[in-house]
Amino acid sequence: MGDRIGAGAGRLPGVDAPTPHLSVDLAVVRARFAELSAALPGARVFYAVKANPAPEVVAELAGAGSGFDVASVGELRQVLGLGADPGALCHANPVRTPADVRESVHAGVRLFVTDSPEDLDVLAEHAPGAHVLVRLAVDELGSATPFGGKFGCSPPEGAGLLRRAEASGLRPVGLSFHVGSQQTRPAAWGYAIATAAAVVADAGWTRLPLLDLGGGFPVRYREDVPSPADIAGEIGAALRTHFPHDPPELAVEPGRFLVAEAGVLHASVVRVSHRHDGRRWVYLDVGRYGGLAETEGEAIGYRLATPHEGGELAPAVLAGPTCDGDDVLYREVELPVALRAGDRIRILAAGAYTASYSSVGFNGLPPLPVVCHDSARDTLTGVSA
Repeated sequence: MGDRIGAGAGRLPGVDAPTPHLSVDLAVVRARFAELSAALPGARVFYAVKANPAPEVVAELAGAGSGFDVASVGELRQVLGLGADPGALCHANPVRTPADVRESVHAGVRLFVTDSPEDLDVLAEHAPGAHVLVRLAVDELGSATPFGGKFGCSPPEGAGLLRRAEASGLRPVGLSFHVGSQQTRPAAWGYAIATAAAVVADAGWTRLPLLDLGGGFPVRYREDVPSPADIAGEIGAALRTHFPHDPPELAVEPGRFLVAEAGVLHASVVRVSHRHDGRRWVYLDVGRYGGLAETEGEAIGYRLATPHEGGELAPAVLAGPTCDGDDVLYREVELPVALRAGDRIRILAAGAYTASYSSVGFNGLPPLPVVCHDSARDTLTGVSA
């Protein structure tokens, strides 16, 4: 890898608390929501709660007018407990039990995403009359973490599911797809829209009421990425090509884009060792099991800020604190030579898929605490574990 990430990283708002902890700036969350809404005016936004379920984040987005993509009854209960409108929820995880469906329907959820005959039959039995979106499998090339075939159906299967849903007493209202998390290729959305248009034609529909564009909107870690405006341009061009006369209503399911850059993970160096393999190992008090799961395979390359900005850099292995051999973040990264035990390190753009991924008690370590604040109002809004 060899990236020079020990110097030049920008400073984001934070709070003074013991490490490790994640600080989240709600002002950045609001700004990202506004940016995405401006790029895709009129699109229904369903925030993917799994990206960062901190109550303060959920409440902030609800206040901004966001709906929510819930993937479990736990997320459903949380957002409803914070005042979310059940009519603004989408149960987008097609891997669910009949009990999940029954509780969701009882709570007032009416929109579900499906991708298999088996799930469709569960919905038909336990959510009669519900609105359904059929999720298509699409090209994920260009994403940091593709879904690997776990979700979505082929175009011919999609057309069949639309017909089957209607015959089962459900209300098929459209299609959905997801181009993979941290998608850096705007054309991926264009190709997916073309696939959706082919399915609409195959199903014999004259129009598509709703098209859920999924998530995947990227954020800057170490390299620049396309903006929502860039991606919206590709989406608009594809809609004009494939739905020129009656374009569908749009929905999106952003997670990472809304919260990643709002978060800073504050960590400390536990130890610096020159080991038998000839390499310098830097151990932090947080690792893959404490919230940095997306460093697996070095899929996400976080930027780091240290107290030694501008100093000499040298190669190092960056690892977490647990007694697990897989708890290694980066096998080769340039870090300041002056790093010592006790130095604090800020891991930037870490607001997504960190606290929600941290383990509960692995090696006896607690979940990653979250501290929310609002730089625009200079307020500390809460602490949760």
